[in-house]
Amino acid sequence: MPQEKESKIQQKLILSKSSTLFWEKGYAETSMRDIANECGFRPANIYNFFENKESILFEILFQEMEDILTPIRNLAEDESIDPRDGLKQVIANHLRMTLGEKRNAKLLFDSGLNNLSPKNRKKIIKQRDEYDRICLSIMARGKKAGIFKCENERLAVYCIASMIARSRIWYTPDGRNSVDDIIEFMYEFSLKGLGVVKTGAKK
Repeated sequence: MPQEKESKIQQKLILSKSSTLFWEKGYAETSMRDIANECGFRPANIYNFFENKESILFEILFQEMEDILTPIRNLAEDESIDPRDGLKQVIANHLRMTLGEKRNAKLLFDSGLNNLSPKNRKKIIKQRDEYDRICLSIMARGKKAGIFKCENERLAVYCIASMIARSRIWYTPDGRNSVDDIIEFMYEFSLKGLGVVKTGAKK
């Protein structure tokens, strides 16, 4: 058991250091030796955990999407959840993940996809499509209930997701706005864009 725990710690370290290196140096310019040196390992040790450099990148991107998806999967089918509450949960969870300690992984996402094999890229895109389906189901329920007035739900989902993703570029932990402040602002901003004026009133 202690050995298994140690292995998980080492694997997490590899992913963390690789994420930083991929972002700072670029994926193509980062070698397995670079990663090993950052981790304090011999290069051969990396291969005990990952087959190659691409498998490290894939795991970084896959885990990012799972972290985003896992807390909101229930929102797709649970019709008892008010669509406004569902929307806020999506925004809050996605923003906390985007602006959290794994910010390098988030910055890697778009460029990283281009470095994956078609097979691995397809897996990540499948996760991204699931995210869109969850959001669209919330939009559809809100529209059916007469809460959301937006005519193009899919475009609204894309705009909200893009707004969240871009926050990783300008956000700084020591800035004037906390993550909670940004969540609240983006939520209110999104509701107004969806045609909801009185956010406090629920039908």
